[in-house]
Amino acid sequence: MQITRRAALGTAIAVPTLATPALAQGWQPTRPLRLVVTYPPGGVNDIVGRIIAEPMSRELGHPVVVENRAGAGGNIGTVAVAQAEADGYTILFGTTAMFGVNPILYANSGVDAVRDFTSLGTIGEVANILSVVPDRVRATNIQEFVAEAKSRPLVYGSVGNGSSSHLSATVFLRMAGIEATHVPYRGSSPLVAALLAKEVDFGFDTTATSTAQIRAGAIRPLAVTTTRRASALPDVPTMIEAGLPGFDLGVWFNLAVAKRTPAPIVARLTEALEKSRDALTAQRLGTAFVEPLIVPREQNQSFVAQSAARWQEIARQANLRID
Repeated sequence: MQITRRAALGTAIAVPTLATPALAQGWQPTRPLRLVVTYPPGGVNDIVGRIIAEPMSRELGHPVVVENRAGAGGNIGTVAVAQAEADGYTILFGTTAMFGVNPILYANSGVDAVRDFTSLGTIGEVANILSVVPDRVRATNIQEFVAEAKSRPLVYGSVGNGSSSHLSATVFLRMAGIEATHVPYRGSSPLVAALLAKEVDFGFDTTATSTAQIRAGAIRPLAVTTTRRASALPDVPTMIEAGLPGFDLGVWFNLAVAKRTPAPIVARLTEALEKSRDALTAQRLGTAFVEPLIVPREQNQSFVAQSAARWQEIARQANLRID
């Protein structure tokens, strides 16, 4: 994925659902807004949601209050936002999973994020890291790891069936021509605990939740799933650098509202998000081991749709099932 960091302020709007700047000035909130994070408090989604809510509050002149609506891999909260009144006061904190995997896992939920939401813009991106347990795996790079995996059975953990962690592993195993037994856990914390307890040989987890343990030497990183190295772990190569051409599975975050939201409201919220993605926000994201990701306004909808389509195809190939 080609990452664009330049600010989108002043860029002409090329998305039909958005209004002109003049119309954008016609709507201003008069009360607090809700930002629905569809995962529990304390995880990377919650952290990034709260980071962006603060400057959004300043830009809009009213509090943007984070509301955690967890369950069903984020689908419960997604459905709730889709069904809420489309008046701009309920915003979805979106993730790759909601747009790219959940429509496959929850085909009968009545909601499809690409179809039913308008993306206001991206916020940041994290890589998943292939990390191994030093006492269980000898390999120190991808080539050694593939050779070791071909010589004996290995077990890997993920943060759950259908997660980006799980799908990153399935793509890696297929491209590397190896097999391993999958043990799904219910979130990053249980997976990291399993790695530390030496219950599995390796796992894929995000930079946001693995970096501290990697820096402490408790787990050994072999490669990241994005096309650029993680700034928090600059010595860890990408999968492409490690010999797997085309491997690009970053996990991004965005804000979105229901598709039926009036265009002037969408434009005003988009403008507020753009102004919120400043240097201080980038610094705070970096502290959480999240890379800032700014897709220009005119490319935003196509970026989301193309990324979602790619993840959906991976999910189909993996023959996913709900836990």
